[in-house]
Amino acid sequence: MNSGLILAAPSSGAGKTTLTLGLLRALAQQGHAVRGAKSGPDYIDPRFHAAACGVACLNLDAWAMSAGRIRSLAAGRGLLLIEGAMGLFDGAPPDGKGATADLARLLDLPVVLVVDAAHMAQSVAPLVSGFAHHDKSVDVAGVILNNIGSDRHEEMLRNALQNIGIPVLGAVRRQAGLTHPSRHLGLVQASEHPDLESYLNRAATAVAESVDLSALIALARPLPATGQVATLPPPAQRISIARDAAFAFAYPHLLKDWRKAGAEIAFFSPLADEPAPEADMIFLPGGYPELHAERLSQAHEFRGSIIKNASQGAVIYGECGGYMVLGDSLTDASGRRHGMLGLLPLETSFAQRKLHLGYRHLHADHGPFQGAFAGHEFHYATSLRAEGPALFQARNAEGISLPDMGLRQGSVCGSFAHLIDRA
Repeated sequence: MNSGLILAAPSSGAGKTTLTLGLLRALAQQGHAVRGAKSGPDYIDPRFHAAACGVACLNLDAWAMSAGRIRSLAAGRGLLLIEGAMGLFDGAPPDGKGATADLARLLDLPVVLVVDAAHMAQSVAPLVSGFAHHDKSVDVAGVILNNIGSDRHEEMLRNALQNIGIPVLGAVRRQAGLTHPSRHLGLVQASEHPDLESYLNRAATAVAESVDLSALIALARPLPATGQVATLPPPAQRISIARDAAFAFAYPHLLKDWRKAGAEIAFFSPLADEPAPEADMIFLPGGYPELHAERLSQAHEFRGSIIKNASQGAVIYGECGGYMVLGDSLTDASGRRHGMLGLLPLETSFAQRKLHLGYRHLHADHGPFQGAFAGHEFHYATSLRAEGPALFQARNAEGISLPDMGLRQGSVCGSFAHLIDRA
């Protein structure tokens, strides 16, 4: 049966990601057909999900995607474990749209609440009860207690919850070595984890020893039927996409749309100084170019191929990190300036960081993505210089107008925005 359930929490930092990875790996080890999904705009966790169970993970974004898109992406074989983002009811302003709770309603799936009980005893009862009864359209069907300190601690928590009417599916002990290494913009990527397999196996062991996996599976509900979905047409017939540790943030559902419509997609690695294959469009996705700025500045084959494609009329498009690489320079966190491709009059810097975060309503009259789109912005870079016509008109999640985003010059264009779907 194709079924699903959602792992959510009262807030960020409760341990959802670690428990999700442990569950995915433990269930896969037991022979279950299982796959993961992530709520919201996240490029990091899906790679860990895929590594944990061997099945590609997609994003399900209740703010940016239509209901049809979400149901279509959720469809598939076996058990779907959806990892929530932030707190269960936390979403974009003004009304919390895009929260994990929206996915629960849209897919009619039960929620398993992950509670960080490290500094809690009897107070766990009103917390769980409050989340369970806050919204009758969201079914909190089970609880996993995380960061438990001792047998006595677990006993107090279970006793407090016994009259709530919601089953405790497990109590996971506090353990060293089960936290993610991190950097300024989220977690270290799965490909960069120093010992990923050992980490996933430790998480699986901790979960298998502490969680009633059979009871968890029994809570899952059938996934809803899918219908027609308006896919995103490809921006070109032949598309070359940068893909490595510096350019890792491209949404798989968009690439799948493009392929389904007949586009030819090839990948190349700027960090390996591979030339971009000749194409009608070259896409430089987001990632962490600031961590590899010196290496990118010396990637002469990469640079030459991009300039050659541009001179032949190919569209060169960059998102976030890729947008910065299209500029004249990128200054890293230590204050060192590195020359970039020089195709846009843009200079960016991480020497003085400033957070830019939020969903974006976007509209373009020029470039490869014309029309209205839903996207998001998440970076700490500062634009020291950005001259020329913008690529997108922009509004935030509340519909308030923002300064125009990005730049365009000839066939070269980009912005800090990540496109998610048609508006």
